[in-house]
Amino acid sequence: MLSFLGKRLLATLPVILVVAIAVFMIVRLTPGDPAAIIGGNSATNEDLDRIRAQLGLTQPLWTQFATWAGHVLQGDLGFSFFLNKPVVALIGQRIEPTLSLAIGTLVLAVAIALPLGTLAAWRMGGWLDKAVMAFSVAGFSVPVFVIGYVLIYVLAMKLQWFPVQGYRRIGEGVGPWARQLVLPCLTLAVTYVALLARVTRAAVSEALTEDYIRTARAKGMGERTVLSHHALRNAAVPVVTVIGVSAALLLGGVVVTETVYAIPGLGQLTVDAVLNRDFPVLQGVVLFFALIYVGVNLLVDVSYLFLDPRIRY
Repeated sequence: MLSFLGKRLLATLPVILVVAIAVFMIVRLTPGDPAAIIGGNSATNEDLDRIRAQLGLTQPLWTQFATWAGHVLQGDLGFSFFLNKPVVALIGQRIEPTLSLAIGTLVLAVAIALPLGTLAAWRMGGWLDKAVMAFSVAGFSVPVFVIGYVLIYVLAMKLQWFPVQGYRRIGEGVGPWARQLVLPCLTLAVTYVALLARVTRAAVSEALTEDYIRTARAKGMGERTVLSHHALRNAAVPVVTVIGVSAALLLGGVVVTETVYAIPGLGQLTVDAVLNRDFPVLQGVVLFFALIYVGVNLLVDVSYLFLDPRIRY
């Protein structure tokens, strides 16, 4: 187990390095001058040159990258150009809303999608199977912001069941915190329910055609036992893979939802950093998302050891 984890961790180092270089270069080469945004319309050329020098933007790119990478290795992601705060502190302030939204969405999606996909495979060709497939196509086709605005109009404005926008921290009470997250989680969950239900249906339906399923039925096992103890266990690997990828993508894919619902999370912080050309914040947030993505994929790899005895480390 330890050797397996060691090999996986070593394999992630080149990925992190490539991500760091790519993020740094893309951010630096995109149009826009943070000095002009900081200085405003009244800034002279001398003022802009002074601001660029203070921000370190007059140095060669390789020097800027080496300086930034050295600080990152020490746990320092730099200071925001505009907020004048450490990027680590900004991420710490914004991580709770994003994690709450991502975890709530994932729990909701798994709780709905796994039973739907399993029942659709069990009753393949029936009305439930057709309904699940139709929902999967619709869930992939409709943009997230459209789903968000429809839910706001129906559930918040017409029925007035939930607040329209904003976020309440969990420290203010679990009830207000959960109520504020219902609409954003529903908005994001639609796409992931469609994805997970479709993958679950395909994995379970394939497992139900295997020889060991026919053997179990021949021994007189009930359909529920066959489904729960044999088919679901052997269909778990692709399903867990998609759940892991979905969990990682959720953290990086909350930008639109947080913007629609005015949630002060990492997605909104990323949008503000892009608009203000706040290089340190943008680099730090993207690198943080990359680390989360690598960590989740590492957990998925480890889970294979317990789900499939044929996998060796």
